[in-house]
Amino acid sequence: MWIITVYTNEGSIKMFEFKDEKEARESTQKIKDNKILSNVIYFNDDLVEAVI
Repeated sequence: MWIITVYTNEGSIKMFEFKDEKEARESTQKIKDNKILSNVIYFNDDLVEAVI
């Protein structure tokens, strides 16, 4: 799961959830406020990712 956390200029925080990285990265480019893109991996996920 991918999460975009957006910090708006008005001082509010918004979060958006995406299932795949491509969709999240495309949305990141459209957002103009300050933002953080995070990959959330749960302990019980079957997917194992290699860290390079």
